[in-house]
Amino acid sequence: MKHIVYIGIGSNLGDKAGRCKEAISEILKVDRNTLLAQSSLYETRPIGYTEQDGFVNAVIKIETDLSPSGLLQTLKAIESRMGRVKTFPGGPRTIDLDILFYDQMEVRGEALEIPHPRLHERQFVLVPLAEIDLGLLHPVLRRTVRELLDGLPEDQGVEKISHP
Repeated sequence: MKHIVYIGIGSNLGDKAGRCKEAISEILKVDRNTLLAQSSLYETRPIGYTEQDGFVNAVIKIETDLSPSGLLQTLKAIESRMGRVKTFPGGPRTIDLDILFYDQMEVRGEALEIPHPRLHERQFVLVPLAEIDLGLLHPVLRRTVRELLDGLPEDQGVEKISHP
């Protein structure tokens, strides 16, 4: 069975845009994943821990027959191959791959939460997500991406740097 999944992609070390593009390529090398849409790349200010370089972020929409846990394992393996080393929450990273939405499913586990628990607070996720699916409904908050984006209290410094 095929599932529609949105994946957030980010990097703030080295060739950030190149790493995001490489990660997308690696995700699509998995023969069970098909690209349906890809956002532009966005340069974004760090949130939380701000004493680090800015990020490059993007969102892709794929079709997959991997389970949520199977997809998570695949994404973690890609992060590892691309040199991701866990530091501290919000810290610098070569690549970060997050499952944002998986169909309209809710998953609450120790290793995985879907929808991503903080996506509604993050312009760096919502802006690229809005580019590819403005009307997508958050299954828990029951608000569209447009409504979530419009509800953010302030500009978090997200600027488009390239088209898909």
